[in-house]
Amino acid sequence: MTRRDATADETQPRSVRGAAPAAVEQSLRDRDPLPGTSGFAGRLEGQLVRDVLGRVPLFVDPVAGECGEWSHDPSALAAPRRVPAGHVWDDTGVEQIWQLPDLGPTRNHDRAIAAVGDAIETALASVDETGLAVAFSGGVDSALLAAALDAPLYTVGFPDSQDLVNARASADLLDRELQVVELDHADLKQAVEPVVRATGRTNAMDVQIALPIYLVAARAAADGIDRLALGQGIDELFGGYAKVVNAPDDPRIGADTVRGARRETVTTLPDQLERDSLTVRAAGVAPVTPLLHDAVVRAALALPGPLIAGEQRKQAFREATRAWVPEPIATRDKKAVQYGSLVARELDRLARQAGFKRRMDDHVTRYVESLVGE
Repeated sequence: MTRRDATADETQPRSVRGAAPAAVEQSLRDRDPLPGTSGFAGRLEGQLVRDVLGRVPLFVDPVAGECGEWSHDPSALAAPRRVPAGHVWDDTGVEQIWQLPDLGPTRNHDRAIAAVGDAIETALASVDETGLAVAFSGGVDSALLAAALDAPLYTVGFPDSQDLVNARASADLLDRELQVVELDHADLKQAVEPVVRATGRTNAMDVQIALPIYLVAARAAADGIDRLALGQGIDELFGGYAKVVNAPDDPRIGADTVRGARRETVTTLPDQLERDSLTVRAAGVAPVTPLLHDAVVRAALALPGPLIAGEQRKQAFREATRAWVPEPIATRDKKAVQYGSLVARELDRLARQAGFKRRMDDHVTRYVESLVGE
């Protein structure tokens, strides 16, 4: 028996988002976690499937009827439960089918960089540019997409934010026009409720990250854009975090090597990608994450430690992107979106203005909850 999709055509025995059903079936037979897709989730004959990185959200309500209902949108279900990344869910239970491969490091520097470059080329070639825009911060991840794809660029931030400075500078270097979404406090307050409703999350960090994504996606949707390309996943795959570079000395990491620390951060992707995907779709466009293509994931997992934590964070990725972007962009560091856009700072300011002082435990989360409860 098959579960019913609360948001899809129930007459279809196979309904998979992100990849052809035949490719997913082959991946199941081979137990290949990286079969050459950009992620998938949905229903095959009698079972629900979700790829190893959870790049497409998937939820099931197992008590809704004899076989339950399923959806990519948890708000469509009465009692949604997440289908874990890399798992198959059927009437007999839940089973993990796919795990990230433990690839040995490619020791030759030039060969490792070339493999990353080839993987990026494969990923970019798979992108359909129809109705597409790029969420652009001016950093190397989104600049690669901007340089390679024929799609308008959208950036978001408060007027004095570093992200707007970087985005304008990078757009000039790429000779590209830029659509700028300048934020104010009213924008943040109005966006909190749809973000919380879409993601089911009120914690400060998730909301701070989701707000600029939602607001730039909403502007793109208002302009008639159907799909939004994001540079998600590169920090996790290629060592974009200080805690990875500083392993094993950083207390936030349990691994005792840089490669092990990088693997720990990769395992956080399913939770992050679910949040971002639900946020973008709530704004009215579909998310596209070209740089999370299986080819890029495989090339990243084969990198040696010095190319993860080299002269700069994301050393291998920066070297490979020089084939597409100018040197100043390839080497530019940037802050995470919630900080570079100043959304985190301004949401904190709004919380304090509303009486939620920093001496209170988790004051921004409590402020968010107050907005949703109004």
